[in-house]
Amino acid sequence: MKRQPLDRRTVLRGIGTAISLPMLEAMLPTSRAMAASAKAPARMLFLMVPNGAHMPAWTPKSTGVNYELPPILEPLAKHRDHVSVLSGLTLDGARPHEDGAGDHARSGASFLTGSHPKKTDGADIKNDVSVDQVAAEFLGKETKFASLQLGLQGSAQSGGCDSGYSCAYSSNVSWRSETSPLPNETDPGAVFDRLFGTPEKVSNNPNASRQSQKRKSVLDLALDDAKSLQSKLGAADKRKLDEYLYAVRDVENRLVNGNRLRIGENGVPNVSRPAGIPKDWSEHCKLMMDMAALAIRADATRILTFMIAREGDNDPYPQIAVPEGHHDLSHHGKNAEKQEKIQKINTYHVQHLAYLLDNLAEVDEAGQSFLDTSMIVYGSGISDGDRHNHEDLPILLIGKGGGAIKKAAHRTYPIDTPLCNLYLWMLKQAGVHTNRFGDSTGVLDLS
Repeated sequence: MKRQPLDRRTVLRGIGTAISLPMLEAMLPTSRAMAASAKAPARMLFLMVPNGAHMPAWTPKSTGVNYELPPILEPLAKHRDHVSVLSGLTLDGARPHEDGAGDHARSGASFLTGSHPKKTDGADIKNDVSVDQVAAEFLGKETKFASLQLGLQGSAQSGGCDSGYSCAYSSNVSWRSETSPLPNETDPGAVFDRLFGTPEKVSNNPNASRQSQKRKSVLDLALDDAKSLQSKLGAADKRKLDEYLYAVRDVENRLVNGNRLRIGENGVPNVSRPAGIPKDWSEHCKLMMDMAALAIRADATRILTFMIAREGDNDPYPQIAVPEGHHDLSHHGKNAEKQEKIQKINTYHVQHLAYLLDNLAEVDEAGQSFLDTSMIVYGSGISDGDRHNHEDLPILLIGKGGGAIKKAAHRTYPIDTPLCNLYLWMLKQAGVHTNRFGDSTGVLDLS
């Protein structure tokens, strides 16, 4: 009697928890021919960093497959075969077009839309639908969440932030409609509960992430279900499931320990940051990237955006000996010391990107890693922060898109080639049938 494939939507259930599973061999068709033709689902991740980059240390000196990683991108050396640098791409929607100042707000708003946002700091905001939401409309029906929006800073939906532009433009990159930005979730505990809690648990207990020390592990709650499932799996699937559940428990333990660290003297919580968010920037970033990786690994979503910071952000980075504000430094006036510090911030961000890639590269899915099957965009809507220019942007495309990208390379395009040409290419790889996105003029050539 032939076995029936395990349902792809199988979850481990316990009281108040539902743990989605990674792709297992037991979920593939029983026929060898069908299993061989089974294709990993398309996945898209978009990560935005603010204030541009120190371009001399970002852009490789040579083009083609054998390019050398420039200083800022050196942390990605381990994943060199999956990293393409795309030079020459332009975000025309972020340009003034007679609207004057406000490049940061415009670049944040147009980064994933390609649109030129309406200049207003009132309630009458107007942008356009972002590429992640176009993809989510097509791919989101297969997953628990059509898309996820993550970040390290909260999303404002009103108020003025940049020369007459609404804060909604500079603090959101995902737009469900031309008037509806999707806010970023910044609390890793809240994301964890969304991923692994049942809808009843999340809705009835809004403070669940803050109370994680007082409840059992989600794995303990689903232990009986996990044991029952493991008895039905082969050796390879058992190992994969063990690795996945270990990753879930490791992240949960770090969340609990982080909560303990946030309690100050006399039991008074540290109020310098919202409850549930680690005070240490690096730990916060890594936990949020762990959430991103777990969400993709569990197939809870296939579309994800991640804002490292709001566009125009001026936070300092004393942990890497940069006590000055990021935005202030970006207006370097060609001062060598300021440029060096901008490069340090850029490199620090890329180091955390490498942390995410390490996580995704470890996951095996039918003989491929998630870096083989995914399309990951990393970059900024501003090139040189001092010039506020929006051509020749710092853009990376990471992953092989399920084989669509044969070789990672430094590819250069004529100045004013729309960034949206890349997004149109990605949509087509995901099976979204459209001939235009944003200000695209055609599908970007990635051959």
